[in-house]
Amino acid sequence: MTFQDLPLLNAILNSLTVVLLTAGYVQIRKGNKEAHRKLMISAFVVSSLFLAGYLVHKFTVGPKLFPMQGWPRVVYLLILLPHTILAMLNLPFILAALWFAFTGKFESHKRITRWLWPSWMFVSITGVLVYLMLYRWFV
Repeated sequence: MTFQDLPLLNAILNSLTVVLLTAGYVQIRKGNKEAHRKLMISAFVVSSLFLAGYLVHKFTVGPKLFPMQGWPRVVYLLILLPHTILAMLNLPFILAALWFAFTGKFESHKRITRWLWPSWMFVSITGVLVYLMLYRWFV
């Protein structure tokens, strides 16, 4: 594996995060707190591995510019902009949600995760879309 392989690995990690977040949501809706806890910790670990891989790739390989003009570029930028903003905002709130859960402040945990979960899902899904647009669809 080389540094050039990291975008594919990162897309796989983002996809796995989507699966884990979905499964965690399903489990808490069923009242299975233990399974929810394990799945959400797993989602955090997988997302952390993504972040590490993303940063290593950006610092070693550098940015990849979108290769097309016209409507594909507009669509790409419309996906990339909210993805980037929410990705930066999510991390401190994810850490807060984990802190609230681990310290037993479940009302605070629920309050923050009502909007954090969809935001985290959006970032993970659009992360895969950004990968596909940069490295597969428009090459």
